[in-house]
Amino acid sequence: MTTETSGREQGLAERAYLNLRTAILEHELAPGTRLSVPNVAERLGVSRSPAREAIARITYEGLAHFEPNKGAVVADLNAESLVEIYEVREALEGLACRLASQRMNRDDVAGLRELLSQHTAAAEAGEVELHYELDMRFHARIRELAGNTRLTTQLELLQQQIRLAMYTTHRSPGGMPLALTEHRRIIDALESGDPVLAEAAGRSHIARLLRDLSSADRAG
Repeated sequence: MTTETSGREQGLAERAYLNLRTAILEHELAPGTRLSVPNVAERLGVSRSPAREAIARITYEGLAHFEPNKGAVVADLNAESLVEIYEVREALEGLACRLASQRMNRDDVAGLRELLSQHTAAAEAGEVELHYELDMRFHARIRELAGNTRLTTQLELLQQQIRLAMYTTHRSPGGMPLALTEHRRIIDALESGDPVLAEAAGRSHIARLLRDLSSADRAG
C-alpha cells in the first residue's frame, strides 16, 4: 500500500466518522438505531472498512453500544445515565477551572466576559437553542484555557454524550438566569487567580445541574 493510498483511506475513515457522529448528534439516527456496517457504508457512501472504523470510534465515545444479536446501536442515554455523566463531569470541570485559573491572562478573562454578554442577550431574548450553544462554548473555552489535552478529551467525550441525551429530554428556558449567574461567579473566581476558589465555582455549577437532574429522575 502506497503512502498516498494510505492517506486517502485515512481521510475517508475520518470523514465517515465525522458524518456518522453528526447524524447521531443531530438525531438523524435515533437512539436504538442499528449501526450495521453495510447500512452505514451505504448511508455514508463509503466502503465497509471506513464504515467499520467509524462505528468503532462512535462506540468508544459512548454514542453507541453493542447489544447481543444486534451489534452496534445508537446509545439511548436515559436520565440515570445522564446523572452518572454529570457526577464525573463535576470533578473534571472543577479541575479545568483550577488549571485555567493558573494559566489565563486579562485578555482571556475579557473573552469569557464577552461570551457571557452574548449569553445574557440570548437569555433575555428567550433563545433557548442559542443559550445551549453559548453554554457549551463557555465550558469549551475554559477547557482550552486549562491546557491539559487529556482532560479536554475526556470532557469533550462527556459533552457529546450530554448533547445526545438532551435530544430526549425537555429543554426549558427556566434555568438560563441561574446558569448566567453561575457562569459569572466562575469568571470572577478565575480572574482572582485562586485555584481553590476557581475549582469550587466550577464544581458548584455542575453540582447544581446534577441536583436538578437527580430531582427530575426521582420525580419521573
